[in-house]
This record gives sequence, structure tokens and C-alpha cells, in this order.
Amino acid sequence: MHDGTEFGTICAAMANTLQIEKKLEGEKLTLNVVGRLDTNTTPDLEAALKLDGVKEVAFDFSELQYISSAGLRILMTAHKAMAAAGGTMKVLHPNAMVRGVFEITGLSSVFVIEP
Repeated sequence: MHDGTEFGTICAAMANTLQIEKKLEGEKLTLNVVGRLDTNTTPDLEAALKLDGVKEVAFDFSELQYISSAGLRILMTAHKAMAAAGGTMKVLHPNAMVRGVFEITGLSSVFVIEP
């Protein structure tokens, strides 16, 4: 008899996943971020975010489902690092929920956000 515990564990593990595809072209780094960016997954993005020699970083959020304050912190850190290095940072294709988080927090006026 199946009590659903295993299914619940699998669903919880799937809900906390993040996939990151990195593409470095010269001085431009594009990160395609898929899934949920929260306290559990921000270390994965931090590990992927190496900005040495990068003058432009773009976060493609077309498949990002959720972003928490921990995710916003990573973006602010990247934004500050790029500004200090004379570079730029862009957020590409956020869905309505993610865009709403940027608007509510005032970060829509800080970040370059492309639809």
C-alpha cells in the first residue's frame, strides 16, 4: 500500500530545482535560469556567476518560475559588481510574476529589464 510519502518527497525535491545554462561569448555572459530561485537554489547561481573578465551579464528568466529575496540579493550583488567594473547587467524575458516582484521591490527601476 502506498501512503503518498514518497510522492510528496519527490514533488518537494522537484519544486526546489534550478537549472542554469551558461553561455560565454567574449566578454558577455548569458545565464539561462530555469526553475525556482530561492534560498535553497541561490548557491547554484552564485557558483555559476563568475564575472572575471565579463563586461556584460544577462539573466534569461524566460523559464524562471519564482524568485525570492535570496534571488534578488544575488542579482543586486551582480549588478553592483558589473557597475563597479564598468559593465552592464540585464534581465531578459521575466514572466509576469517575476516582473511583479521587481516592480514591488523597486528593482524594475534599478535593473535593465527586457520583455
